[in-house]
Amino acid sequence: MHAANEASVQPLTALVRQEWTKFRSRGRLIAMAAATLIIILLGVVFAIIRPSSSCSEGPVEVACPTDPVGPAGQTVSDKFYFVHRPLGEKGSITVRLTSMTGIITYPPPDHDEIVPGLVPWAKAGLIIKDGIAQGSSYAALMLTGSHGVRMQYDYSHDEAGRPGGVSTHSPRWLRLARTGDAITGYESADGARWTKVGTAHLPGLPATVRVGLFAASPGDLTLKRTPLGASLPESRFTQVTAVFDNISLDGAPAADWSADPVGEMGRTDWERYHRAPGLVQSKGMFTVTGTGDIGPVAEGGRTVRSTLIGLAVGLIIVIVVAVRFAATGHRPRHAEVAALNGRILTARAIVIGTAGFLVGLIAAGVVVPVGLAILRANGVSILAVPTLTELRVVVGVAALLAVAGVFALALGTLLRRAWVAITVAISAVVLPYILAALPLLPDDVSQWLLRLTPAAAFAVQQTIDEYPQVTAHYVPSDGYFPLSGWAGFAVLCGYATVVLGLAVHSVHRRSTASQPQAQWR
Repeated sequence: MHAANEASVQPLTALVRQEWTKFRSRGRLIAMAAATLIIILLGVVFAIIRPSSSCSEGPVEVACPTDPVGPAGQTVSDKFYFVHRPLGEKGSITVRLTSMTGIITYPPPDHDEIVPGLVPWAKAGLIIKDGIAQGSSYAALMLTGSHGVRMQYDYSHDEAGRPGGVSTHSPRWLRLARTGDAITGYESADGARWTKVGTAHLPGLPATVRVGLFAASPGDLTLKRTPLGASLPESRFTQVTAVFDNISLDGAPAADWSADPVGEMGRTDWERYHRAPGLVQSKGMFTVTGTGDIGPVAEGGRTVRSTLIGLAVGLIIVIVVAVRFAATGHRPRHAEVAALNGRILTARAIVIGTAGFLVGLIAAGVVVPVGLAILRANGVSILAVPTLTELRVVVGVAALLAVAGVFALALGTLLRRAWVAITVAISAVVLPYILAALPLLPDDVSQWLLRLTPAAAFAVQQTIDEYPQVTAHYVPSDGYFPLSGWAGFAVLCGYATVVLGLAVHSVHRRSTASQPQAQWR
C-alpha cells in the first residue's frame, strides 16, 4: 500500500529512472546486445554469401550490366530503341503513328508458342531525352498497348491522354514541344485540331537534347501457382514495331537521323533470327522495332530490405525481454501487485520502448549501409534509392522494435503468464510476416495478414512504390506490402495502444482488489 502511494506521487521521470535501474540487469542487457548483433551479423553474412551476378556469353562469363539510376536517385528501367536528332532550347517534333504491332513469346500454357499481340504497356511514340545514356532525364509522348495515349517523364510520372488504339484508317498524331526546361505533349486525330496531354518540367536540361522516335515493350508477366496457392512470377519476352510517317521538326538544326539501342537488346533467338530491333526507312515511313521499358523499376534486384533478414529474429528477442520485464512470475507476490499501477506501467513502457528503439537504430544503422556495400562489391544488382529513403528505413526499423516491445510488455502485464504472452506476441507480430514473406500462402491471404495484424508494421522496410504504369507482382513475397510504411506502423501502434490501455485497467483493478477493506463499526 505504501509503495503504491509512493509511486502515485513520484514524478514520471523519477519512475522511469527507477524502472531503468530494474531493467538494466546483466541478462537483459546481454539479450538486447544479442538482438542488435544478430540483426547485423545475419544481414552481413547474407550479403557475403550471395553469389556475384554474372552473365554468360558463350563460354565466357562477363559481368552483368549495371542498372541505371534516374534523376531522383532510384533504380530505373531505361531500355528502348531510339531514332534521334539534336534539338535546341526551343522547338518541336510532330509525327503520325499509323501502325503498332508486336509479339509475345512463351505465353502459358503453351510455353513453346509465339503469338502476335501487344502487352498493355508496350509503347511507341516521341521522346526528348538528355542524351542516349541510360538513366538520363526525358519526357515522352506515346501510344500504349492498352492504355491509350500517355505522357511520361523522368521514369515515375505518368499522365493519361485519350484511350484507344491505332490503325491505318484511324492514325494517331503526336507532338512534343520544348521551351527551355518545359516539355509539352499534344495529340490529335487529324493533325489539325490538337489536345494538350500534359507538360513536364525537367530542370537542368542542356541547351541541346536528343529528340525523335522510340519503341519499347516490357516483359509479359505470368504467374505460376505453388501447391499451397502462392504465385511465382515469370517474365516473357515481348517486342513492338511501330510505323511512323509525316515526321516534321521545328527549331531543330539540320542533321541526319541516328539510330541506337538505349540499353542492351538483340540477344534473344527471336531478335537474331526473326525481327531484329532497329529502324527501317522506306518512302518517308520509319518503322521502329524495340523491346524493354522506360520507367521505375518494380522488381528484380535486391533492396534495402534484403539487408534486414535478421530483423524477425532480433524482434523475437526484444519481445521475450519485454515480456519477462513485465512478468512477475507465475504467481506474483501480493506486494508487487499492489505496487504496480498505471504510472509505473507507463514508465516501464518508456524504458522498453527506448531500449528497443536503440537496438533497432544501431542494428539497422550499421547493417543497411554495410550490407548494401557488400552486395554491390559482390556484383549483386541493388535497387538504388535516395539516401533519405535509407534513413527512413533505419528509423522505421527502430520504431518497429520500440513499439513491438511496448506491445509485448503490455501483453505480459495483461496475461500475467510469460510463456503465454510471448507466444501471443510472436504469433501476432512475427509469424504473419514470415508466412507472408515466404511464397507459401495465396497472395490475397498474405496481403490481408499484413493489413490486419500487428505485422503490418514490417512495411517500414519497403523502399519501392507500386506504379500503375509498371506491370509487376505486387505481393509481400516480392517485397511489396499492402500498406505504406507509416500506415503499417500505425496498425502496430493501434494494437499497442489498445493492449496497453487494457493492461493499465487490469493493474488498476488488481491493485484496488488487493488493498485491505476498511473495517466499519
